[in-house]
Amino acid sequence: MKLLIKNVHAVDVGLDTVTDILIVDGRIVRMGRDIVELCDGDGDRVIDATDLTAMPGLFDMHVHFRDPGQTQKEDILTGCRAALAGGVTGVLCMPNTNPPVDSPEILQYIQNKARDTGVAVYPVACITKGMQGAQLTDFAQLRASGAAALSDDGRPVKNAELMRKALALAKKEGILVASHCEDLDIIDGGIMHRGSVSEELGVKGMDRASEDYITAREIILASSVGGRIHICHVSTKGSVDIIREAKRLGVLVTCETAPHYFMLTHEKLRSRNANDRMNPPLREESDREAIEQAVLDGTIDCIVTDHAPHTQEEKASFELAPNGIVGLETSLAATLTALYHTGKCSLERIVELMSVTPRRLLGLAPETLRVGASANLILVDPDRHWTVDPAQLHSKSHNTAFRGMELRGKTVMTITGGIIRYEEV
Repeated sequence: MKLLIKNVHAVDVGLDTVTDILIVDGRIVRMGRDIVELCDGDGDRVIDATDLTAMPGLFDMHVHFRDPGQTQKEDILTGCRAALAGGVTGVLCMPNTNPPVDSPEILQYIQNKARDTGVAVYPVACITKGMQGAQLTDFAQLRASGAAALSDDGRPVKNAELMRKALALAKKEGILVASHCEDLDIIDGGIMHRGSVSEELGVKGMDRASEDYITAREIILASSVGGRIHICHVSTKGSVDIIREAKRLGVLVTCETAPHYFMLTHEKLRSRNANDRMNPPLREESDREAIEQAVLDGTIDCIVTDHAPHTQEEKASFELAPNGIVGLETSLAATLTALYHTGKCSLERIVELMSVTPRRLLGLAPETLRVGASANLILVDPDRHWTVDPAQLHSKSHNTAFRGMELRGKTVMTITGGIIRYEEV
């Protein structure tokens, strides 16, 4: 099968040019201007990509697909469809399923179910058995069974000595540990950021000290064993400052954030809509500014979504709803809107943040727009204005904080293995 993409603006690390891209049997075989190729076989196609941008497929290293056990919210198949619609061709799937991902059997289940989706799904295994924080899992066995990283995401490992042992063992086994940095005793039932808005609404807040404290703890523990630590969904100015200083001192710490943390603040929760609640929560303008600056200066290594589907029924009550929002279908558009179209960030840098670096952190080969590479790429209309309609999302759940917002930039086609997996209709 052949695909010939004509007149596309191709952007990759070290590449920014208008070109044609010829794909044959799943690989990029030629790039250059004015490629002429006979495309008349079954499935062959010529695509006029004038005014479109080609990028390597994105990688989201923090998603929740709720499968097994909570498939009324999302499953691996619908999660992958949402990913493809957002230009995401690879994901790191978190382990707080039911049951949690703490055995080779569950890892195998996830990998088998994802096999034909067109999305590379890499499962994360639990640090502790059952995510109970009491006993470490068998890291070597889980890694051999396909675990790409380790985390008790959704809760921290409360016992610091157990976490220190986990970091030392992970270093030995060569696998990344990702930490959800939150002190549950400080949170103490809070449902949004603790500040002027929570006080005005009369609801219990989450003090930013919760995130800052565990971020500092994880960095200290990683440093003590010479191990790596990845800090999930950074949302506070304090955490950014701690991470920046740790990097300066040579600690092996990396981190991520999501578009809502550099675009939105707790002011959005004045409407008492539970679809604006996530964990960590939207914070204050000073935090938003700090997160944006940390993305731009390289302190934050990559942009993720923390895609966390919940049903409409679950999100009906502002006070009682679980935390979490979906994000796979809006992440690139939101990032283009906030960073590229404001002149703060180049398209090449966005490729680094959303495609290259996440794969590198996991020891995976990068996707690339180069002759000989596998054809895993996306076509984006960077100037497309569109309004986020939750009903049009491909996820089973529609709990997006970007509902009704106009974004600029949209994935119009996603190709993996040379096969068109998603095309905007």
